[in-house]
Amino acid sequence: MLSLFRHKRQKPPPPPTVNVAEGYLSIESAHTLLAVEHRRQLLDRIWQYTALSHVQFTQLYLNPIHRYAEQVQQLPASETHHHAYLGGMLDHGLELVACSLKLRQSYLLPTGAAPEDQSVQTDAWSAGIAYGALLHDIGKIAVDLVVERQDGRLWHPWQGSLDQPYRFRYLKGRDYHLHGAAAGLLYTQILDRTILDWLSGFPPLWASLLYVLAGQYERAGVLGELVMQADRVSTAQNIGGNPSKALQAPIHSLQHHLISGLRHLVQHELKLNQPGAAGWLTQDALWLVSKTVTDKLRAYLLSQSIEGIPSSNIAVFDELQSHGLVESTPKGKAIWTAQVTQGDWQQTFTFLRLQPALIWGNEDRPENFSGTVSIAAHDNSTDTPVPTPAPETVRARSSQSQPQPDPMALEDADYLGTLLDMFGLEEPEGSHVPSESTDDTSTLPSDSPGQAFLNWVKEGILSHKLVINDSKAKIHTVGGTVLLVTPGLFQRYAQELPGVSQGSDQEIEEWRWVQKQFEKLKVHRKRDNGLNIWTCQVQGPRKKTILKGYLIEEPKLLFELMPLDNPFLKIEKD
Repeated sequence: MLSLFRHKRQKPPPPPTVNVAEGYLSIESAHTLLAVEHRRQLLDRIWQYTALSHVQFTQLYLNPIHRYAEQVQQLPASETHHHAYLGGMLDHGLELVACSLKLRQSYLLPTGAAPEDQSVQTDAWSAGIAYGALLHDIGKIAVDLVVERQDGRLWHPWQGSLDQPYRFRYLKGRDYHLHGAAAGLLYTQILDRTILDWLSGFPPLWASLLYVLAGQYERAGVLGELVMQADRVSTAQNIGGNPSKALQAPIHSLQHHLISGLRHLVQHELKLNQPGAAGWLTQDALWLVSKTVTDKLRAYLLSQSIEGIPSSNIAVFDELQSHGLVESTPKGKAIWTAQVTQGDWQQTFTFLRLQPALIWGNEDRPENFSGTVSIAAHDNSTDTPVPTPAPETVRARSSQSQPQPDPMALEDADYLGTLLDMFGLEEPEGSHVPSESTDDTSTLPSDSPGQAFLNWVKEGILSHKLVINDSKAKIHTVGGTVLLVTPGLFQRYAQELPGVSQGSDQEIEEWRWVQKQFEKLKVHRKRDNGLNIWTCQVQGPRKKTILKGYLIEEPKLLFELMPLDNPFLKIEKD
C-alpha cells in the first residue's frame, strides 16, 4: 500500500522556503506538500479505511486531495485558533478525512435502507463523507485571507491554483461565520465532473453533502455530524489534547489567554483543598468549581483589557472544551458533578476538570487533597449544592482507568496515533455485533457452510463491516498472510446468522460448528505439530497481549490488494 506514496525511499524534502527579505512563500507541487512524513502516514491510513484498489483510491481520493493541496499550499487553517501555522490547512483537511472515515465505520448508511442497498452505496457514502470533511474549512482561503502574488496582484482561489510566490494576511473585522458558506465557490475545483456525476446519483447523500458544503450542518444528517465530530477531534488534538502543546499556543490566541488566566487564578488567587475553596487537586486531576472560577476568569481577562472574551459562562465552557483545555465527561460535556469529602465535611459541586500539567509546568505543585473527590451518577449544570449522589471515588489513576493507546496505531507515528486514538470507537470487549448490523444472507452461497463463512468475511471486509488491523479487530494481516481471530470472528458470524447450523446432528455451540466447517475447506496453514491455531504476540506502545487464530494460506481469497502487515503483530514460532 505504501508504494502509492513512496515511489522513492528518500528523506522528506525540506519545508517550503520563505523569502525572508520579501516575505513570500514559494509554490510547491502537491507531491512535495504531501511527501512530509505525517501526511504520508495520514494518506496511508485513509487508504486503509477505504479498502479500495489502487486505481479506485487514486480516482476517488488521491486526485481530489492533490488538487486540494495545490489550492491551499502553505496557508494556515486559522489565524490564532487551530492549525495556525504554515501548512495548517492541508494538515487539518487530511486529519478530517482520516477522522471522518474512522468514525464512518460505526455506521451502516444510508440509515434505515435495506442491507443490499447499503452494500451498493458503501463506497459512495464513504467518499461523500470524506469530501465533506476535506472541504470543511476551504472557504476560509476565499473570505478570511488576502493573498498577494509576488507581482503585486491579488489572488482569489476561484482563479485557479497559485502560479507564483505569495504572501498573505488575515482580514480585520472579518465575519467568522462566512467561510462556512463560501465552500460553494471552490468545491468544483477539487471534485471533478466524474465524481459529482457519480454522487448526484444518490439523492440523500447528495443533499447531505451539499448542505455541508453550504455550512448548513443542521440539515446534513449523519454526514454533517460525522464531519463535525472529526473537526472537534482534529481541533482538540492540535490545540489542547496535550497540555504541553496547549501551553505553546500563539501569544495572541484566545486559548493562550484562557490558559494564562487559569494559571494566574489557581497559583495566586484561589483557595485549594479546603472547605470553602474553589478547587481541589487530586493525583490525576484539578477540579475547579465551574461557576466561581469562570466568573473570576472572565473578570480577570477583562481587567487585562483582553478583547474577544465570551460574554457568558456557557460560552467560556464551550471555548475551554473546544480548545481541549478541560476534560470532557463520558457524555462529552464540559461540566462534571462531583462530591468533595474530607472527614465529616462533604459538599457536592459542579466542576471543570483539568490536567494539573496545564497549570503547573515545572513549578512545584501544592500537596494533593487528603480527602476524596467522587464523581456523581447524574449531571447538573450549576455549582449550587445538590442532593448527595452515589459516588464513584476518584483516586490515583490506575492502569485500567488510563486511556490506552491503540496498539494497532502506525509504527513510529506518535502524532498520528494520538490523533486517531481520540476516537474512542473501538468495539468493547466481549462485543461482536455492531448495534446497527443487519446482513442480507440471501446472497451467501449454499455449496458449503465453510465457504459461506469465508464469503461472509470477504464481503464484510469490502463493505467495511469487518474492520482489519485495528484495536479489537478480528482480522489482521501479519507475516504476509491473514489472521482470523478465534473465537471472536466465528462467534460474530454465529450471532449475525442465528440458526446457521440447523440440520446438523452435532450438539455443539454454533460458532464451534462454523469453525469446524471452515477447517474442512483446508485453506488455513497448519503448524509444524499439525495443530490449526496460531498465536500472535501484540506489542503496543504500552500494552502487550496475544491473539489466537487461523492463518489463511492464500490472502487473495480475502483481499484483491493485500494491506500492509500490522506492525504490532508477530507470529509466534513453534
